[in-house]
Amino acid sequence: MTTSTENNGVERASRRVVQGIVSGNGSDKTIAVRIERMFKHPKYKKYIRRHSKVHAHDETNEAQVGDRVELMECRPMSKTKRYRLTRVVERPSLPDGALRPTEVQDAATADAMGDASGEDNS
Repeated sequence: MTTSTENNGVERASRRVVQGIVSGNGSDKTIAVRIERMFKHPKYKKYIRRHSKVHAHDETNEAQVGDRVELMECRPMSKTKRYRLTRVVERPSLPDGALRPTEVQDAATADAMGDASGEDNS
């Protein structure tokens, strides 16, 4: 591992940096990120895709579902959080007037609740 020097001159190993897609942001200051990796099978030489889901600390709640983000390894912040958000690499491009996945879910829930109450809108 390479080493890096901080302001106080103490040497430490560099921290792992990974990229992934945000799969959930329901908790405050926490995001769930799906990290995909590809490797070649040793015997069959076929490329295999594997993924892992990690939780990361998002101090400003800036990441949304579907964003590609960059995470850096850090000290344990909770039972499951071992990464922190460094930056949002890119946001998904949506057509004009399109709803984000959370807005679609909210609209569907409101529509279902309206139908369940038995109100006639005609």
